[in-house]
This record gives sequence, C-alpha cells and structure tokens, in this order.
Amino acid sequence: MNTKIKILLFMAAGAVLGYAYFHFFGCETNCTLKSDWRITTLYGSVIGLILAFPTKRKSPKE
Repeated sequence: MNTKIKILLFMAAGAVLGYAYFHFFGCETNCTLKSDWRITTLYGSVIGLILAFPTKRKSPKE
C-alpha cells in the first residue's frame, strides 16, 4: 500500500473516531476538549497521523 494513502486512511479513521468520541462522551459546557466536535475530530486525526508514520524495521543480521 502506498504510504500516502495509508497516512490518509489512518487520519480519516482517527477523525471519525474523534467525532464518535464527541458524540458519545462529549459534554455541552465546561469541558475544554469534549465541548466542540471540531477539537475532538482534529485530535483524532492527529493521533491517526502519528500512528500511520512508517517505522524503520531492523533487518535481521545474517
């Protein structure tokens, strides 16, 4: 899978999960993080971006 597509898919999934978090656990007032759907969606997409970054795999020494 192309790396850019993988990153976009992870970000989209994170955004959806962030919105779902707002929808099910959000509060209307006095909550900094959970009171606005845009904030939780943004945080979700950033977490998805972090999880999608490729990592270097160590090759086994022969």
